[in-house]
Amino acid sequence: MLHVNVAPESCPALVLNADFRPLSYYPLSLWCWQDVVKAVFLDRVDIVSEYDTMVRSPSFEFRLPSVVSLKTYVKPARHPAFTRFNVFLRDRFTCQYCGDGDDLTFDHVVPRSKGGQTTWDNVVTACSPCNLRKGNKMPRDCGMHPAHMPERPTVHQLHANGRHFPPNYLHESWQDYLYWDTELDP
Repeated sequence: MLHVNVAPESCPALVLNADFRPLSYYPLSLWCWQDVVKAVFLDRVDIVSEYDTMVRSPSFEFRLPSVVSLKTYVKPARHPAFTRFNVFLRDRFTCQYCGDGDDLTFDHVVPRSKGGQTTWDNVVTACSPCNLRKGNKMPRDCGMHPAHMPERPTVHQLHANGRHFPPNYLHESWQDYLYWDTELDP
């Protein structure tokens, strides 16, 4: 049998809630091998699947987990935090004015100079050229209207959007717990 030495650093573990759903899809809920080993020894997780990679001490040998589930259910937040990343995720990492996905910023639909606030209902993802072109104008004054009007997303909506962006690395043992969309919905 051929044994390939793999560095533990390249063996993250997928972390599932007690209901066997990932804690998050984007970013994917992964723990480094040290955190997983600690959680196993503190009896906070159950091992669901393992890598072939072993870690050893002088008196102990341990196969690194590739999938773990929390022993205690963590109730998901009802309302996602307002962050730049979550705005981009809500808007699927595309400019709401032209549809581009490069050089993203966020734009206040009603500019702050005109009383607009930095809230879910007034901020959209915009590429830098569109953001500069719109400036501090109202959408009606510059003819730039967002493709989707901004609104506060649910955690479920952000998770659903996160499934459109699978990570570059997916271990085969994770496949039964992850569901990725193969194409974007309009």
